[in-house]
Amino acid sequence: MSQRDVQQAQHEREDIVLQMNEVSKVIKGKAIVDKLSFQIRKGEIVGLLGPNGAGKTTTIRMMTGLIRMSEGDIEVQGHSIKKNFKSAIAHIGAIIENPEFYPYMTGLDNLRQYERMTDDVDDDRIDEVVQLVGLQEAMNKKVRSYSLGMRQRLGIAQALLQRPKLLILDEPTNGLDPAGIREMRDYMRTIAEVEGISILISSHMLSEVEQICHRAVVIQNGKLVTVTELGAENSVSEEVTLTFRVDAIEPAIAIAHGTEGIQVVRTDFIRDQLTVTMNNKNVPELVGALGAAGVGLYRIEENRQSLEEDFLKWTGGNRIA
Repeated sequence: MSQRDVQQAQHEREDIVLQMNEVSKVIKGKAIVDKLSFQIRKGEIVGLLGPNGAGKTTTIRMMTGLIRMSEGDIEVQGHSIKKNFKSAIAHIGAIIENPEFYPYMTGLDNLRQYERMTDDVDDDRIDEVVQLVGLQEAMNKKVRSYSLGMRQRLGIAQALLQRPKLLILDEPTNGLDPAGIREMRDYMRTIAEVEGISILISSHMLSEVEQICHRAVVIQNGKLVTVTELGAENSVSEEVTLTFRVDAIEPAIAIAHGTEGIQVVRTDFIRDQLTVTMNNKNVPELVGALGAAGVGLYRIEENRQSLEEDFLKWTGGNRIA
């Protein structure tokens, strides 16, 4: 291995914030989590998905030291949860279920209460996190007057005070209206990009996970099913499925059948639509052939499976929760 390869491998290791190593949790002889392994890298947003009873909450509780693991280990910034819990947990901020505050105190007083209990947190850091989550105008209001979205943001602010490397959020958009969900999505992106903090999100809202996360970890019956890249930039494939809307469907079908490397998947004579699977490099050829034959082309749409469709395929149709 060259010096460059060694340096690259070392850099990749340094980028790993969380490492799950064959982690299991056995209760009354039943494996709730079974030899689970995956990584989270610096500044990455990862979704933890699974059906009812998949072991998501148990996994998060083991990460945060709320319950002990039966086998394996979890490393946070290279520190073992088992062997060096204090050093490992110092790098984690978490909101599990709902954030709880003193309702009769202001948001600022709640954060200052946490400041008094925590080392290396001062008023400047409070100002930083308040600005990061957009709560500047609400800090002097009592928490009892906060909306659910504001409470969630205050909870994230509190979790960020000690500058964690990993932020764990359990259902962060649960109960929020569409505007609140969008707000929360924007703040999570800002946290990852501005502070370089990794975020693990456990959620049942697949559309939200698909929009915000870089990767999704899917588990079922406590076992890892798959780890998949998300986002258009990560899903570029040589093979594509495209739907063409034309003004003359029959000649379009004939051209597609006559072009090498193109497979006709579906035809719709009512809407004058043709769906084909082909290699990326064949797309200009087909478009050119349609134009040369005088076939008017109104629209081209790429057909991609949604995360929901993939999830149902991976888990055999089990409902997520």
